[in-house]
Amino acid sequence: MRRTSFEDMNCSLAQCLEVVGEWWTLLIVRDALFGVTRFDDFRARLGIARNVLTQRLEHLVEHGVLSKEPYQDNPVRHDYRLTPKGRSLWLVVAAMRQWGDEWAAPDGPPVQMRHIGCGHLATVEPVCSECGDHIAPPDLRLVLGPGAKDGSLIPAR
Repeated sequence: MRRTSFEDMNCSLAQCLEVVGEWWTLLIVRDALFGVTRFDDFRARLGIARNVLTQRLEHLVEHGVLSKEPYQDNPVRHDYRLTPKGRSLWLVVAAMRQWGDEWAAPDGPPVQMRHIGCGHLATVEPVCSECGDHIAPPDLRLVLGPGAKDGSLIPAR
């Protein structure tokens, strides 16, 4: 059953969900971020039905998250590689993994990220792109951006 589309909603989060909000999609992106490129490898790792995987891969290709590149002619088989648009989802995937580690992994994180540069375990921490200070919702105020169609995007206080 297809959920209601967010296609007409003037909200960047809704538009992101339109592309990657279906069940399985971010798990496919997660595996692609760590080098999985082949249909059978995605299927084996995820235990996903062939038809569902086919639909999700086609959707991600259609939306420019993955590119489809042939690696074999007879029969034709493809690699699915992240585009720059797809690679930029790493922060979303990492943040969701961290949330799961904190709130849904009672025995501790199943995997952790180790920073190759310094060798320490790393977490994603939101910081201001201008001053470098750590930020959280109380530190932020929403303002209308150039793509706003009206003021209804900002909740009344």
